[in-house]
Amino acid sequence: MTFPPSATPPVTLLVTRTILPERYDQFRTWMQEGEDLAASFPGYLGSGVLAPPPGGNEFQMVYRFADERQLAAWANSPERQAWLRRGEGLVRTSRVRRAMGLETWFGAGQRPPRWKQAITIWIGYFPVSLIFAIFLAEPLGALPLFWRVLVSTALLTPVMVFGLIPLVSKVLRNWLDPEASRADSSENNGIRAS
Repeated sequence: MTFPPSATPPVTLLVTRTILPERYDQFRTWMQEGEDLAASFPGYLGSGVLAPPPGGNEFQMVYRFADERQLAAWANSPERQAWLRRGEGLVRTSRVRRAMGLETWFGAGQRPPRWKQAITIWIGYFPVSLIFAIFLAEPLGALPLFWRVLVSTALLTPVMVFGLIPLVSKVLRNWLDPEASRADSSENNGIRAS
């Protein structure tokens, strides 16, 4: 997708937080407050949370804004800074990075070639498509084609976007971008992660 010279692409802030397991319930409440706060700012396009598997303690938060300026207004706001301070006792570590467009799936380095992106998406899409066909094709078979496609895409898209593509991209990161630096950063362009 290309943007006219006057337009800027949406920007996504990806935050990884390792929590204190004994404070799980308080963390979930605090995290929801943060999503509600982000939603109250101009330019907010959406957010989401990828919870860890059972026994895990690393959460992925995704915040999407219309442009860099609006993301920065929220990220550096006194309201968000106060919210971050309230959560200091809940979070063990935090990492943050910014991404635009397909970078949100394929990492912070140089975007990989399209053929590598296509293979990565297919690796995520094939198994979820197969599982969907095995378990839901028959129950949805009685629906007209339009409704079958609507239901299947409504179910599969969030699974792909928020779950499988980030996971497959992480697993294949060395192949996707062999030159990328592996160093984690707790700061990104002046935005506080914790």
